[in-house]
Amino acid sequence: MKEIVLKAQVDNLYKVLDFVEEELDLRNCKAKSKSQILVAVEEIFVNIASYAYERGDGEVKIKMSFDADSNVVSIVFIDSGIKYNPIAKEDPDIKLSADKRPIGGLGIYITKKFFDELIYDYKSGKNILTMKKKM
Repeated sequence: MKEIVLKAQVDNLYKVLDFVEEELDLRNCKAKSKSQILVAVEEIFVNIASYAYERGDGEVKIKMSFDADSNVVSIVFIDSGIKYNPIAKEDPDIKLSADKRPIGGLGIYITKKFFDELIYDYKSGKNILTMKKKM
């Protein structure tokens, strides 16, 4: 399992994306899957950086692992920000036009569609979001 720990700041997004992309390239991840994973990782990281910490001074740990037998990548985001379960958020009504749809929720909706499994847990004051995708 590989991991990276960074300040939860949007300025660190490219470090996160580079970390994830490098690991995916080592596993010869298909272009479509890689693109979907990177979009979802960006969404989750930016949300944590933007909303998890009231004073904006927290950290995010990102762990990646691969199961060679099942060809599944797991990406885990861990932060000690405000308790928030993004999976519980109701999916937006994408049939509504953008101007009639409430702001927010589209990113986690896309993440739910791109990944095979999302698991949220809150332990010891930490949000733990695990995302799994068959590559």
